Amino acid sequence: MRRLIIVFLALSACGRLEQVGRAPEFSPLEGSYQHHAMYSTPLAEDLAPETPTDASSLWTAGRSSLFGDRRAAQRGDILTVVIEIDDKAEISNSSGRNRSGAESMGMPGLFGIPQRLDESMPEGASMAEAVSTNGTSSYKGSGNVSRNEKLTLRVAATVVEELANGVLRIEGQQEVRVNFELRELIISGYVRPADISRQNEITYDKIAGARISYGGRGQITDVQQPRYGQQVADILLPF
Repeated sequence: MRRLIIVFLALSACGRLEQVGRAPEFSPLEGSYQHHAMYSTPLAEDLAPETPTDASSLWTAGRSSLFGDRRAAQRGDILTVVIEIDDKAEISNSSGRNRSGAESMGMPGLFGIPQRLDESMPEGASMAEAVSTNGTSSYKGSGNVSRNEKLTLRVAATVVEELANGVLRIEGQQEVRVNFELRELIISGYVRPADISRQNEITYDKIAGARISYGGRGQITDVQQPRYGQQVADILLPF
């Protein structure tokens, strides 16, 4: 078991040592859904069938015309996703509960029986106050949640699939490398063609099942993350 752990750590270290002094590599587009959608879709400039009069007419009904519809509508088309997140939420609540009760029971007189019993009871005890109980209960709770998120981004996405009901599945990926840090933005989801604007744009709030990831990888990101050994220790150690 110890040898397996040593081998695993050595292999992990070798993979990271290869990146020493080198900028993080870009993710390849070959083999992705976007790559297949681009190369499997014919680039037709006009969706409408050409008629004999089109050659001599100043007006055409295709997408390449002046007033043609250039919105993304089929597999391989590109559209712009506008991400403008400015969310702020504050939730505060409190609750309290209090309860108290007291009971007392005794037999000051019952045909002289309590007095007879008092004689045989320890000093200070009396049947006049035979039973006395009291209890209190209290509870108080409070909670506070405060969130503030702001993000403004634009990314080009590709239509990778046309569903049977006309909905389009889109995926987009953008990577920007500055020195030794790579910032990446990934978005995916489902959109309706009717929600795409005439500028061939769609806002993130009209994307069903939206998955937006904005992060990075590189030297700065590595420093901000705990080491692998510390992460494993945090999971395994019970204290």
